[in-house]
Amino acid sequence: MEIFDSDLNAEVIGFGALNVDKLYSVENIASKDEESFIKDETDTPGGSAANTIVGLSRLGCSTSIIGKIAEDEDGDLIEYNLAINGVYSNNLIYSETGSTGKCLGFVDSQGERCLYIDPGVNDEIRIDEINPLNIMRCKIMHYTSFVGDSFKTQIELLDKLNDQCVLSFDPGMLYVQKGFDELKPILERTNILLINESELRLLCNNSKSSLKELAIGFLDLGIETIVVKQGSKGVFAMNNQEDCEVESYECDVVDTTGAGDSFNSGFLYSYLKGYDLEKSCRIGNWVASKSIEGFGMEKFPTLKDLEDFFKI
Repeated sequence: MEIFDSDLNAEVIGFGALNVDKLYSVENIASKDEESFIKDETDTPGGSAANTIVGLSRLGCSTSIIGKIAEDEDGDLIEYNLAINGVYSNNLIYSETGSTGKCLGFVDSQGERCLYIDPGVNDEIRIDEINPLNIMRCKIMHYTSFVGDSFKTQIELLDKLNDQCVLSFDPGMLYVQKGFDELKPILERTNILLINESELRLLCNNSKSSLKELAIGFLDLGIETIVVKQGSKGVFAMNNQEDCEVESYECDVVDTTGAGDSFNSGFLYSYLKGYDLEKSCRIGNWVASKSIEGFGMEKFPTLKDLEDFFKI
């Protein structure tokens, strides 16, 4: 079943996996032949695109997300979370069979993590399940990764985006491991590339060049802005007019899951506001610093939080 309402015109639409993050607090993350123990556990709605879209909604943007859920408890949790955060449901796709996607996450006392994905019905999205009328007037389409065949649907959807729609792309390690050639159709349409340093170097098969040298290669491809996330070191960003390095904010780290996604929220919010590259990165870093002070989406800041901090 699809829900359609022509009055629900989202500024930003995400397209990515919808998962319930089943997060386990552990003393340490076990390596091969090691053991650890679970101290606490929590279920929280997640998925990279969903995290970014919820973050944008909390910052006052109108949002929607293309994704598939099953008719089960995890699907209900995802749908409820999107609703209470003001995300339009007109692009949700409901499967009568199968199970909603899950992400098992183990988070240690320093906030570091490892993740295991069970994609469920995420990998069953077909192009004919997406209503093109719902996406015609969005300002930004934000792509994130799938494990399987829905990647092909993302490529098919590119031809249905209007020419004014900005494509934001955060490939994540799952897509980077596919290699440059397989990602090329998306990269050639991408306006904003949001990627971390490890992913960038793997995608370029280059561990030695500077981030600026690597970024220039993507600008030459036609990408307008590239942002390289470096965790606690901050970010490097570059467009055709400028480049900048912006430090991260100090914070009390609880869980780094979704840190990059929440950065995306702050950056894309700033892009819509017309802020310059450096200010956009500063806002992105601040939003990320607030989000990792809690589990899942519980600490994602609101527009009032942002306006109070930056005096805007």
